[in-house]
Amino acid sequence: MCGIVGYIGPRDATPIILNGLKRLEYRGYDSAGLAVLTERGVQLRRAVGKLHRLQALVEAQPLSGHVGIGHTRWATHGEPSQRNAHPHVSDRGQVVVVHNGIVENFLALRDELAAEGAHFRSETDSEVIAHLIERFLSRETGLVEAVRQTLQLLEGSNAVVVMSALEPDKIVAARLGNAGGIVVGLGEDEMLVASDLPAILEHTRRVAFLEPRQMVVVQRDAVHLMDLDGNPQPLQPTVVPWDPVAAEKGEYRHFMQKEIHEQVRGLTDTIAGRVDFEGGKIYLDTLNLTPELARRVRKIFITACGTAYHAGLVGKTLLERIARVPVEVMVASEFRYADPLVGPDDVVLAISQSGETADTLAAMEEGRRKGATLWSIVNAIGSQAMRIAQGYISMQVGPEIGVASTKAYTAPLVDLYMLAVLLGDLRGTLPAAERRRLVADLRLVPYLVSQVLEREEEVIAVARQLKDVRSCLYIGRGINMATAYEGALKLKEISYIHAEGYPAGEMKHGPIALLDEETPVIALAPRDPWYEKMVSQVEQAKARGAPVVAVVTEGDTLIPPLADAVLWVPPTPWLLSPVVTVVPLQMLAYHIAAMRGLDVDQPRNLAKSVTVE
Repeated sequence: MCGIVGYIGPRDATPIILNGLKRLEYRGYDSAGLAVLTERGVQLRRAVGKLHRLQALVEAQPLSGHVGIGHTRWATHGEPSQRNAHPHVSDRGQVVVVHNGIVENFLALRDELAAEGAHFRSETDSEVIAHLIERFLSRETGLVEAVRQTLQLLEGSNAVVVMSALEPDKIVAARLGNAGGIVVGLGEDEMLVASDLPAILEHTRRVAFLEPRQMVVVQRDAVHLMDLDGNPQPLQPTVVPWDPVAAEKGEYRHFMQKEIHEQVRGLTDTIAGRVDFEGGKIYLDTLNLTPELARRVRKIFITACGTAYHAGLVGKTLLERIARVPVEVMVASEFRYADPLVGPDDVVLAISQSGETADTLAAMEEGRRKGATLWSIVNAIGSQAMRIAQGYISMQVGPEIGVASTKAYTAPLVDLYMLAVLLGDLRGTLPAAERRRLVADLRLVPYLVSQVLEREEEVIAVARQLKDVRSCLYIGRGINMATAYEGALKLKEISYIHAEGYPAGEMKHGPIALLDEETPVIALAPRDPWYEKMVSQVEQAKARGAPVVAVVTEGDTLIPPLADAVLWVPPTPWLLSPVVTVVPLQMLAYHIAAMRGLDVDQPRNLAKSVTVE
């Protein structure tokens, strides 16, 4: 969830670390800090709040050196404060640590260390790591061995990066479980370590990812990978195709606005190379789906969190309607505790933008334990969810910086649609003529989304009407029920307006009691199989005096006279309609938040990659 950057090489580490942390701001944080090995030893700078406060502190109290580590912290143990900010230093100042994750047994370790005379300066669980490493260093072991012995004592999922003035020629990093990633940037006579790719892409695109229970020793001219028992492991570098310029806002005010508009390109790239329009075929080579496996699949369990969960709800309709495969969608944080009835003939399909979401990875592990086939739909190249799956689909949308997901929602909708078509084809449940029609419909998607984006001024006008409301009810039916959930989530994530997504048919069973002239209803009512039912829901909302904003298909003549405002979408094949209907809701949430003067890209209390349970 937090950001980590480390550097060792001939250049000054301070600006490299600060710039890398800035590129990780999207992950969410409440304090920041860095430590650099200088001629005067370890120099530490830490500040509460946004990164500009740390930068101001560094300008007032400069520090420079060729080795350093930095961190942006999202509080889990102890309030956001300077003393709780990372990095943390051991008692004698021999060890400096930054850490993502939770040390689940830190209370017992803290008590043990305190009894030995260790002095704790923070309330964090992370500080115990620094003291433990120093404890082992005092027994005349080297830094690498001291880190390795410390890691053996930690419980939980953790990512740790360590440096020491005693051995200034190296940085040691390790990954335990699924507490976020560790990626090493392999440069020329310099190396970088980070929790995510954007921090290092401007310096090198040649990288290596750590697997769980691996540690790495990074020197300016060498990288040594090993397991936690000290056994050497082969390093497997990969070249990342992302351009660092893709992580810049460019002409847009916020990353979120940029990413909403990038959906046309993202959807084009998602489809490219996977669809044979002439033959009416889908190809998902990285999924490793054979006809034998397709016919054997008894049930698919989709597991995900937040926005990705809503994509999974759409996927259930697509997979059941097109491929005729039973699907169950489960929130990842509940999956492993539910003791799901998963077996060897089932598939556990995880959806995650980052591919590092702790709850989703835990759900995948539960599926593996029960013998299921693991698939994933992910955006982050080389992420854990991609690596541990037996097959995966890459979203192909490039880095998503805004915390509130947009392009990483619409891309998996198309991925799930293509998966449904491919499964139906391989299982023999999808007639050839129907398959060709479904494949042909994919050609329309980028253009349809571009048409919605061209109507942004109309969305802005509606945003002006709603920017001061206190609560909204989003309603939808069928395949667009999940669109209502997602629209409500976007509004509350970035505008801090209470919003609730609800199945429209259930409105009369409770939520209708909330409706009055100050509670707008946003109704998803495109021309789909549930259209007539939605006309009735809009009439019920209006009868209670609630303002209605309706998302409707161009040419509709029934709903616009009933609604107070209309957000138009082009005619769309109904199985693909959620890709289109969600876009005006994304823009609506964005413009309301921007009008309210809020931090759209980094909403309070949220993080892009949630790597703690």
